Amino acid sequence: MTSRLRIRHETRVGYPSPASSSYNEARMSPLTLPTQTVLDSRVTVSPAASQWTYWDYWGTQVTVFDLADPHTSLSLTATSLVETAPPSPLPVPLDRAEIAARSADSRLTEFLAATARTTVGPELAERARAAAAGLDAHQAATALTDLVRARLDYCRGTTGVHSGAQEAWDQQGGVCQDFAHLSVALLRAVGLPARYVSGYLHPAPDAAADGPVAGESHAWVEYWAGAWIGHDPTNGTHPGESHVIVARGREYGDVPPHKGVYRGAPGELPQVRVEFTRLA
Repeated sequence: MTSRLRIRHETRVGYPSPASSSYNEARMSPLTLPTQTVLDSRVTVSPAASQWTYWDYWGTQVTVFDLADPHTSLSLTATSLVETAPPSPLPVPLDRAEIAARSADSRLTEFLAATARTTVGPELAERARAAAAGLDAHQAATALTDLVRARLDYCRGTTGVHSGAQEAWDQQGGVCQDFAHLSVALLRAVGLPARYVSGYLHPAPDAAADGPVAGESHAWVEYWAGAWIGHDPTNGTHPGESHVIVARGREYGDVPPHKGVYRGAPGELPQVRVEFTRLA
């Protein structure tokens, strides 16, 4: 049975004095994949600006816009209508030795290398290898994400967008971004290619149809075991029809929903609001 979700993602940035210009990229358009079909997707900007789109190196649709006139605020709204399907049964994983061999001479190597946000110390890497010893890829991924979930408490304010995996482990807390970065780091430490997934998770799948529900953007992981397999370490589950994929990359830095630069005085932190409506 499929689900149909409408997602509205609003971002607003204010400036203490007019910004003379700004240059922006938005990664807020969901992907059409075997597990989800995008029926409609659009991005609107205020003040109004011309837009163009391109597909980046990681396969994400990017909306680009520039504001050349002075402005005291920037509002960005992405609205999508997506039909999602239940997950398929897990395929039989390749042997971990074969995964290593196939990863050695392909683009998969990009998802084995540590990045600034997915680096952990040798002691934690060794702990990951001990936890995954003798397990197949699916079992290893479950063991490692269970380790992450047992270590971290979900709490806001302990980390930021620049925080790394080791920091989240040491502080024993974070948000979904930290759960994902730490899981990616541990998966890579045991030789499983892993990537960071940015998207949305409907927070109340049993909500009444046509009833708007406040939510947030979400992050989880995918690991390669002959095919890419999703896992949501924050919730201890494989992604289902309540998950909507927007972007994938090595870490958050490859897939931020909105980034840009502007000329002017330092501004306030962005105000973000995400709303879900289940239509079917």
